[in-house]
Amino acid sequence: MNMSTEESVSAPASGALLLCRAEPDSVAAVAPLLGERMTLLRAGEEWSALVPESGPWLHGDEPVDRVLTGWAAALAVGAPWPALALWWDADRAGCTLASGFRRPVGYVWLAAGTPVGEDEAMRTFANRLGLDPVLDVQSLDRLTWPDPEADARTRLRGLLGVLTRAGVALPTGLDPGEPAGRLAAAARAVPDARRTEATGRRPAADESRLAPWMPWVGGPGARVLALAQMAAGLPLTAWGLRRRSGGWTTAGVLLVAHGALGVVYGLTRRP
Repeated sequence: MNMSTEESVSAPASGALLLCRAEPDSVAAVAPLLGERMTLLRAGEEWSALVPESGPWLHGDEPVDRVLTGWAAALAVGAPWPALALWWDADRAGCTLASGFRRPVGYVWLAAGTPVGEDEAMRTFANRLGLDPVLDVQSLDRLTWPDPEADARTRLRGLLGVLTRAGVALPTGLDPGEPAGRLAAAARAVPDARRTEATGRRPAADESRLAPWMPWVGGPGARVLALAQMAAGLPLTAWGLRRRSGGWTTAGVLLVAHGALGVVYGLTRRP
């Protein structure tokens, strides 16, 4: 039995993608916050994709939707661009959009495609991404209607179809619904794809090339952002602990740690 056959039989039917409305260089600077090694690649004009090489959901430690929601929030809270998480498992599929300090908005479909989210979520989704308030919202609304011929995988494809009008273009092989291992292999095969760091250490890069909002730049704006990350991370960590959500707790801890690192680095940079 070859590897692909074994994977299709034994691997969990779960996977995930993270889309960021930013250039790969900008995403590469913040991706280490997630603490997971990922493959980073361009996903259209002004869009990048992060494909996890592993994840807690593969071992039953945490549901994939909670992990991805926490990751998207961690990526977006300190960045000037939104992060969109697409996730799926054997029972459901869904999306979560995180943007700044605003509450993430998401939608869920059961495996057969039955919508179980709130219709207003799609309108909020379109507004935060700056999509067309008429044509794109109508297309998104159709994804919330009952359709016996559209399963959860088809719904995610429909969502990506709407996002193509916003510049999203996933490389061949990154198909929603694929198991995580197969998805990661397809991502690594894309030309110019790169692997992100798995730790929270600062990437080796010249500071003059980093965005001015990154905490390790050490400027006044960066110190304000670092404090904001700490302020957001503390209640997020507490909320995650109360809900026993590893994904949210991890996101909160990472924000606090990253913000603290930014504050310390900013102080040491002062003349």
